[in-house]
Order: sequence, then structure tokens, then C-alpha cells
Amino acid sequence: MTTPHTIAVLGLGRMGAVIATRLADHGWDVAGWTRSGRSAGAVETTIDPNDAVAKADIVLLALFDGRACQQVVDRVRDSLRTDTIVLNTSTIAPAEASRLARQLGSSYVHAPVLGSVPAAAAGALQILAAADHDALDRVRPVLEALGTVRRVDDAATAAALKLVANNSLAGAVLALRDSLQQADALGLPRAQVLDVLELGQLGGLVARKRTLLAGQPAAATAEFTIGALAKDMALLAAASNIPLRSTADLADASADPEADIAVAATVPAVGDALLEPLRAYIRGHATGDPAHFRDAFLPTAHIEGIRDGAFVSWRLDDYCALFHNQPAPDEPTRSRRIDAIDVHGTVATATMTLWHGADTFTDIFLLVHVDDNWRIANKAYHRHS
Repeated sequence: MTTPHTIAVLGLGRMGAVIATRLADHGWDVAGWTRSGRSAGAVETTIDPNDAVAKADIVLLALFDGRACQQVVDRVRDSLRTDTIVLNTSTIAPAEASRLARQLGSSYVHAPVLGSVPAAAAGALQILAAADHDALDRVRPVLEALGTVRRVDDAATAAALKLVANNSLAGAVLALRDSLQQADALGLPRAQVLDVLELGQLGGLVARKRTLLAGQPAAATAEFTIGALAKDMALLAAASNIPLRSTADLADASADPEADIAVAATVPAVGDALLEPLRAYIRGHATGDPAHFRDAFLPTAHIEGIRDGAFVSWRLDDYCALFHNQPAPDEPTRSRRIDAIDVHGTVATATMTLWHGADTFTDIFLLVHVDDNWRIANKAYHRHS
């Protein structure tokens, strides 16, 4: 095994800067470059990435997305020596990883990493590496300085596994948000809630992010940003062709995409203003009084679904005409539950389940914030048979 001597790190953001510094501290000759002109401690930086690449045994990419990777590779490709290995630690789409692997052939190692800035600094990353055996052998000393190497069959698989792993992180962040919102609604002290959550399945995340979760000021630099995690979830949804709720939830979790992911768990619960039209809708069903539906819906709203095997689309007046100012005879046995609300700026979606005697309905609402109030713009329903 030949140990590489010179490494060019292209991309000196949060992870790239830490990776470059750790490799330099372990004795490698490291040159860095980033489009922003940012430096990385004592690591030498160049203005032109070609200057860094020309002397490098390994070119390590630590970039934000697949587009950036492709642009940088295209920019430096003519400066790569024939024996230079391109080692890509970036989180990109499976198709993007496959394209780079085809373009660079046996000199390409796709190695996305699991873990954030502290793990990189400590050499505790989990690394999913896909490459020819010879290329992987050449970069293994570098990867092992950063963490534990797990070999994967191909670049697309490594990229996909990284996205799936990050999806579990997104799920944990959103589950933590839900737990904190429920605890706040119950009036429980935040410190006590965090103590208990540390004992459970979310314990590791709570322990790492406790300062932020407790409402104390964030550190100057986020370890992993909301924007980056939302980007990864969008890539996963596009690759799998399965929509992910977490994509929208994370994107809407903070006005600052550069905030740490823990901020997404501290978003306050949905306010009464958004709940009011949904509560008015429930009151309409409970009382049979169509005035509540007029309070809940915009005058232009439509209520749509399948009724007796045919599609129906009622205007609000037609829908209100179905109610006669009195509750259903079996109203004491009926119940309704708001299942989910997702806010996207001035629009929102909500899902509700209604148990009405022998029938169960799922109602899907589109809400709009207009004239300083939330109103239901449209409703579609499914009747479970």
C-alpha cells in the first residue's frame, strides 16, 4: 500500500475545514481551496483549485451538493495527474454519484460520511466507501484518519445509504420537536422533560443538543444546518420517488437555513389562529349549524370527494345546505381528531379523521392566511368503507 503524501481539499466549509485540519495534523501535506475564499486554520489555501490539484496524490471533495461537485470536477479535471485519486465525501444524489464514477473511472472513490463536525475532528466518522480495490487501498490511510471505513459495492449505493441515514436523523429531530411541543402544551418544565428524554430513544440527540433545546444561545457555527438536512431529504425523495414529510417540515422549521438542526426541534406548536378554522369545522359537524362552516371556509371554497361512486365538488353554499341546524342523532358517539398540520408560510395543509357512526372519513384541508386570519380554501375527503 502506497501512502499518499499530498492532499488537496476542495471545499472548506464546516466539514471540509475540519477534515483538512485533521489530515494536516496527522502529517499530510494539505492544500485547500474553496469558492468563498475561506481559510482553514493553518492549512495552506490557494486562489485557483488547479494549483492545489496539480500537486495532489488525492483530491478530496467536501462540497455542498452534486452540482458543486460536478462544477469543481469539470474545472480541475485537466489538472489531475493520471495517478490522482478523487475522493468525494460530499452528500449527493445516487445518480450524481454514478455519473461522477463513470466520468472518473477507477480513480474515483465515493465516500460519504456519517457524523458531523465534532466526529470529524475526533476521527470518529463512519465512512461509506465505494471504489475499486486499488483506489480504496490508496485512500484508506486518509479515511482511517477520519473514522471507520465501511466498504460499499458502488457509488450510487453509498450515496443512497447516506441519504437514508440522514432521513433517520431528520425523523429524530422532528420526533423530538413533537415531544417538546406536547410537553409544552402540558406545561411541563423544559429541563425536566430533557432529563427524561435523555433516558429514551432520543437520548443521544438530546444530550448533544441540550444547550439549544434548553433555549440557550446557539454556538457561532452550526454543526449540521437545517438547510443541509432539508437538501438531503429533497434528494432522497427525488431518488426514491416517495414524498417525505420531513422535507417540507425541515425547510419550514426556521427562517435561517444556516441554523443548527436542533433549532428545528424548538419550533413552537401551531398557534390558535391556524387551529380556529379547523375547530369551527368540527363545531359545524358537532352542532349541524352551517354558520360554523362559513366561519371555517373561504366563500370560494370547494368540498370534494367520491360519493356513491361518483366524484362530487360542492360549492360552500351547496355543502352548507346538507346541514339543518341540529346535531346528528348519534352525535354523542361521534368523534374527530386533527392528525397533522404542516405550515408553509402563508399556506398550510391539515389532515383530520372523523369517526361518524359506521363511517370513518379522512379530510385533507388546504388553508390560506388571508386578511390576518387563516381560512380553509378547499377540502378533499375520503370515506373509508
